[in-house]
Amino acid sequence: MPASEPTVLATSGGHRTGTRTTIEFDALVHHAVDLSGVHGRRPRVMYVGTAIGDAEYVTARMAEAARVAGFDLTPLQLFPMPNLDDIEGTVLEQDVVWVMGGSVANLLAVWRVHGVDAVMRRAWEAGVVLSGVSAGSICWFRGGTTDSFGRELRPVTDALGLLPYGNGVHYDVDPGRRPLIHRLVADGTLPTTHCTDDGVGLHYKGTTLVEALTERRGKAAYIVTRDGDRAVEERIEPRHL
Repeated sequence: MPASEPTVLATSGGHRTGTRTTIEFDALVHHAVDLSGVHGRRPRVMYVGTAIGDAEYVTARMAEAARVAGFDLTPLQLFPMPNLDDIEGTVLEQDVVWVMGGSVANLLAVWRVHGVDAVMRRAWEAGVVLSGVSAGSICWFRGGTTDSFGRELRPVTDALGLLPYGNGVHYDVDPGRRPLIHRLVADGTLPTTHCTDDGVGLHYKGTTLVEALTERRGKAAYIVTRDGDRAVEERIEPRHL
């Protein structure tokens, strides 16, 4: 059962240390499932680890987390070759797509080689909830800041653009992110940019921001807009899940 309209939950969270497993899905992943409207069966969640090169140990940990959560997990792997004969058909069968963090630049390049960028757009239009953390958040926007190219943060401006904004992740834990976002918005490199502290997610219906949500108290979201030659930041208080 797809969401009633195109839906994105873009986050800087979703995982926590598990009690019975290395990783458990935190409240933001469960909220992504809730947004799909699935009921009467186990939720179908696709895990996409392109940004970390489909690291097998992370895929295994995600499978454990899904088992604990009661989800049916399908990994989409593109290294060394796609693991699915019908990528589009399988993606469209999912309730939620959860994209792991890592290198957003590499993710975008590999997705484009295999046509996954177009598949994700069709899934979004069909009501599959698109979600993820860090690189798995930035990818849905026009761009953001990334350490994909080295230790120094740099802009990425050629993401999928389903959402017509920039995206700033890990806004409170990486001291270089906020000033770079402000500089990129002020000079027009990025459009109005939506940012999340760790543990915070942003829910969009179509291209409209509906609300901010958090797994951790005291965290926030932010909207950074351009005013002449400077950036202006507005703090958004999220709803605690």
